[in-house]
Amino acid sequence: MVNGPVMAVFGDQARYQPMAGAAFDIQGTFHEAYKSLDLTGGMGVTTEMPALGVLLSDFPMPPKQKDRVAIKSTALHGGGTFVVKEVQLSGIGGALLLLNYVGE
Repeated sequence: MVNGPVMAVFGDQARYQPMAGAAFDIQGTFHEAYKSLDLTGGMGVTTEMPALGVLLSDFPMPPKQKDRVAIKSTALHGGGTFVVKEVQLSGIGGALLLLNYVGE
């Protein structure tokens, strides 16, 4: 009941293109996400990559790796086209899509 209205106010417009099926519009919170990486020898580092927070109820089928998403640019970011690298479920009806930039 809360996530939908919050996404409507703070979400960015995007066009989601699954590997199979028709493209559709979604709202998502676009940002740089931090991801911890473990290197050989036990040394850990943190890196950042673009990410999109989404509501799973906006998807006719769950988002998957290799799907694409085109995010409209705003005053806060340039947007672009991305491929989904990883889907991290939130456990509360949402997901964080870790993305790789592929172009405008």
